[in-house]
Amino acid sequence: MKVVIVEDEIAASENLTYILNSIDDTIQVLKILDSVKSAITYFSKPSEAELVFMDIHLADGISFEIFEKVTINTPVIFTTAYDQYAIQAFKVNSIDYLLKPIDEEELSHAIEKFKKTTKDIKPLNNQMEGMLAFLQANNKTYKTSYLVQKRDELIPVKTQDIAYFYIETGIVKAITFSNEAYILNKKLEEVEEEINPENFHRVNRQFILNRNSVTTINFYFNSKLIINVTPPFKERIIASKAKASDVKNWLNT
Repeated sequence: MKVVIVEDEIAASENLTYILNSIDDTIQVLKILDSVKSAITYFSKPSEAELVFMDIHLADGISFEIFEKVTINTPVIFTTAYDQYAIQAFKVNSIDYLLKPIDEEELSHAIEKFKKTTKDIKPLNNQMEGMLAFLQANNKTYKTSYLVQKRDELIPVKTQDIAYFYIETGIVKAITFSNEAYILNKKLEEVEEEINPENFHRVNRQFILNRNSVTTINFYFNSKLIINVTPPFKERIIASKAKASDVKNWLNT
């Protein structure tokens, strides 16, 4: 069997090669690639590889990015030290994986599995798009504070201390739980992209709420919702019928 290894740690690639040869001395390692860039270059051309071992985190990026540039028809076994959430995603996408450090018995089972399924191998590119989005979302960092002006000085306000953001006459304001108002030189859409969606939700065109600011919700006509917050706002905050389900699901997580 001819294999290609995509791994940026020399010790890890040498260990994998050693175990592969221990399992089957006829296994031939055609190439060891140590980056996303080198893998894209290699798989842009026809390869004799029958199986690919691919680490997730490489020196220049996430290996799933490779599938955005080239089509790989060869079966892939991912080697990873990533957390359990990613492993669950692998299972959903029917992608095999091995946790580091590599166990010889598990590696042997994985090879046997791929030997039995090589006839039905399909390109993994579509699956990788979802996987890449999954990892990027989980690796994303969110804004933890905003530098705002207060009289003649600038002060940092922690994002967690902001009860809600709203836009009025084109000006975006942040209202803290202590009921202080600060002007942000941003669009509401920009703020929405910067803050953690687990804690904040855009309930209508005008408001982004911190879940901790929501006190009660009242049903309104035509399946709309009236959202009551602290500190109280001078007008009703209404979620439309289209937004109502999303708002309830967000608050129910």
